[in-house]
Amino acid sequence: MAYPSGMQLRDGRTVPDLPLEPAKVERCRALADEATAKVLEMVERHTTVSIERTALRLLGLHDAGPRGVPLVNVAVDALHEKRLLGRGATYWLGRALRHGASDPVSAVDRIVSLPAHPEPLPAAEERALEDELRRDARAAVDELRRRVRQRDALKAELGTGPRPHKYVIVATGNIHDDVEQARAAAESGADVVAVIRSTAQSLLDYVPHGATTEGYGGTYATQENFRIMRAALDEESRRLGRYLHLTNYSSGLCMPEIAFTAAWERLDMLLNDAMYGILFRDINMRRTLCDQHFSRRICALAGIVINTGEDNYITTADADEAAHTVIASQFVNESFAHRAGLPDRLLGLGHAFEIDPAREDTIARELAQALLVRTLFPEAPIKYMPPTKHKQGDIFFSHAYDVMADVVAWLTGQEIQLLGMMTEAMHNPFLMDRHVALKTADYVYRAWRSMGAELRLAPGGVVERRADETLGKALALLEEVARDGLMKAIGNARFGDVARAEDGGKGLSGVVERGPGYFNPFLEIMEGT
Repeated sequence: MAYPSGMQLRDGRTVPDLPLEPAKVERCRALADEATAKVLEMVERHTTVSIERTALRLLGLHDAGPRGVPLVNVAVDALHEKRLLGRGATYWLGRALRHGASDPVSAVDRIVSLPAHPEPLPAAEERALEDELRRDARAAVDELRRRVRQRDALKAELGTGPRPHKYVIVATGNIHDDVEQARAAAESGADVVAVIRSTAQSLLDYVPHGATTEGYGGTYATQENFRIMRAALDEESRRLGRYLHLTNYSSGLCMPEIAFTAAWERLDMLLNDAMYGILFRDINMRRTLCDQHFSRRICALAGIVINTGEDNYITTADADEAAHTVIASQFVNESFAHRAGLPDRLLGLGHAFEIDPAREDTIARELAQALLVRTLFPEAPIKYMPPTKHKQGDIFFSHAYDVMADVVAWLTGQEIQLLGMMTEAMHNPFLMDRHVALKTADYVYRAWRSMGAELRLAPGGVVERRADETLGKALALLEEVARDGLMKAIGNARFGDVARAEDGGKGLSGVVERGPGYFNPFLEIMEGT
């Protein structure tokens, strides 16, 4: 009797074959493309204060002014107040430099002192100004690419270790303490270190400046903190003889700015989702969708793997009943990523092990979900989250629960595995908790090494039926999203059981319609125009 051979992954692992109807899958992708095309029509007519601040950062305005306020905020706030931002912040910076400003502070001072209705430049001077800015932009992008090549060279020299990469978090609030925790995690076998961002930083409409030593629930995402951690992990990588990846968060009101600072400081991954900020931080959807597109352009330029946030949907909604919303959102995130120039190898789609453990057959249903994601997106480095919603103070059950997630991750060929901690339900993990999680994951990966190639799904069994049902419901949801629009679907609480209004949330005042002469040389470079 002939049996299916299993699906071969690019890293050499084999996972059980999951038969799917190709027509359903193709239809899901087509519908997601319809939905994102409508959003991109809106995005291409607008800019935001964060996009404009990012363009200035790309041109070298990294510093803060005398009172500690980032120079990019001072400049963009002044332009926005005078209704000049629709021309593009880089244009006004170019005028300031052309007319006598000799350094970033004096350039910003000139921008702040602009009249509400500046005199237009002669056409020839305007063309010369834009050509000069294009040259500066190309030089800035060339330097960014040089820094990225430096990161990639170290990665190629040392190698990155087998998949799935073991991903752990640090979050003390103090970047220097985070470095020590990251070193300890690397010593215990971690492949990816994620510095959790300080609680509510996503609601700040600026990026704090410099190194930080205080933060609640995490550590502030700043360019200096990125530099400090990258330098420490590079040193540790050389000592251990294997490359250590660094992750942070590019979400909230400063998505593009954090994407740029992360790219400049050579980070490897960024949490970056189309809907997370809308649903879970109540950030205006127009603002978020504009910012995420530009931030993903930067990630594509810098070869940064994005991690999407579908795992969050099933912490606010029932994971069993809402499984299809994860799949539908992944198709949408894939489409947005492709439109921003991200190839599949940089598309770290997220999902999670979150079905209530009190139910029967949860492992079969978790297998169905994880294998469905792996099969639908075979080239994407899928990121799999551990249990959180149903964690208990019982650390022994908590640890056993995490082990089940490790087993599912291995059997279904996940590539980035965030490891659960036995004290997840009580506090930020101790160093020993990470050590135990890493040791256990290594054991699971050794013990189950060949089982993906050995196991076969029962035709028409629980796993196959569940996967087909989930894909069918995702298709129905995408039909609605394509028909009514993504923003209306969000308004109808189709994702995460959370409803948001198109004109509600934080940050809408920072969305600006592009004027007739809008100029952003970095968009021209990223879009190949």
